[in-house]
Amino acid sequence: MLNLASLKTPGVYVEEVSKFPPSVASVETAIPAFIGYTEKAEKDNVSLHADGQIPVLRISSFAEYVEYFGGPPAQKVKVAVDNSGVNYIPVSVSADKPSNYRMYHAVRMFYANGGGVCYIVSVGPYEDPESISLSELGSNDDETGGLDRVRKIDEVTLLVFPDAAGLVGTDPDSKAEYYALLNQGLQQSEEMGDRMTLLDVRNTRLDDAVTEFRNANLSQTSLKYGAAYIPWVRSIYNYHTTDDSIELNFTSGSATAVSLGTAKADATHGPKLTSAFLARLYTLLARERVILPPSPAMAGIYAAIDNSRGVWKAPANVSVADIIEPVWQINEERQRELNVHESGKSINAIRSFTGKGTLVWGARTLAGNDSEWRYVSVRRLFNMVEESAKKATEPFVFEPNDANTWVKVQAMIENYLNTLWRVGALQGAKPEHAYYVSVGLGKTMTPLDIAEGRMIVEIGMAVVRPAEFIVLRFSHKLPES
Repeated sequence: MLNLASLKTPGVYVEEVSKFPPSVASVETAIPAFIGYTEKAEKDNVSLHADGQIPVLRISSFAEYVEYFGGPPAQKVKVAVDNSGVNYIPVSVSADKPSNYRMYHAVRMFYANGGGVCYIVSVGPYEDPESISLSELGSNDDETGGLDRVRKIDEVTLLVFPDAAGLVGTDPDSKAEYYALLNQGLQQSEEMGDRMTLLDVRNTRLDDAVTEFRNANLSQTSLKYGAAYIPWVRSIYNYHTTDDSIELNFTSGSATAVSLGTAKADATHGPKLTSAFLARLYTLLARERVILPPSPAMAGIYAAIDNSRGVWKAPANVSVADIIEPVWQINEERQRELNVHESGKSINAIRSFTGKGTLVWGARTLAGNDSEWRYVSVRRLFNMVEESAKKATEPFVFEPNDANTWVKVQAMIENYLNTLWRVGALQGAKPEHAYYVSVGLGKTMTPLDIAEGRMIVEIGMAVVRPAEFIVLRFSHKLPES
């Protein structure tokens, strides 16, 4: 605005007067941070793990992940070999113990299901034997954990721990450490107010896994910022193996187990490893599939739904790509107890349907009995609007706290909410039925508020909710003609 009192030189002065209020731009809604272990972390041939650093890189494709973070770990497999004849014959193959390093396949699954931009937080390289610390994934006193690094990234809206659930054994301390990590993710989501945590129920016996998860000590106030999915899924991905990770176990005699690499170089074993042996071996290896927790696929589905429909559409009744089947088959009766439970901790199911494939069949947060924050889509829409309005309102900090500023702020937010109403995010026949924005002296503020520098804006939204239960009512109708 031109200061008229400062005009002292005769002449013509041009002033452009803005008649449009500032606008609110929606923030991104499905940008996950994957926290786990990677083969490497290099950029321009320089290790990013130097001096114990935890690198965080923003990527937009699986090719970028491979370039900076490498490939999957070499899976150790045992091969039963019939050595009773002239040539060896592979009988069966089994993964000795599936690797807990799942980041590579998790990111691959994320992109297969529609993922876009994401952040990779590499807390360390693969080690042999595996040495994974749950504490490195979370927060600690030195603020050097993976979650501590994510806290500083404003763009992140989802937290995913692809390696964590596989690290828990029968030791009660390791179980407590795992749920402490999940709780840290939920608490960070609540404190930041702009993200959610995707939780994985452990891959053990179904009833035991659900009971253990619901008995876990998770912050009750943070439950609305998390969503859990069950069961794990059998992917179409094969394990990565090397000659040294394949162990040959002979079924006859007293021959000791040797790696395929050692056997090839050995004068006794080498000649018996014919091309037919190797062809059958690799055929058997191809049947072994990587089993993954559902959270990486769900992160991709969230991104795909947001891009195609909007964050207000529940991420459910959609198929899961790059999987063969869920590891457990959940029927309708079994899901009742998962979806609605007295503890309030709803667990969303991934189910197989005849003729439809494998679908996500649940859309609830962990606060499943909360009438306000029951649904994932409601929580995420509020996250988007809150963060978007917050960023758009920041330019008004230290502006005069008077009616002129109030009108600008109110018009800015109302225009934004009107746009959301028009695309179907808010429910109501008229705009005034779908939302309201209130600010002003005597409305949201007292003279004391203004004197102490507070501008209070109240925003209400009638958010659309998913039709979780569709009831078709049929009855007999008497003939009338």
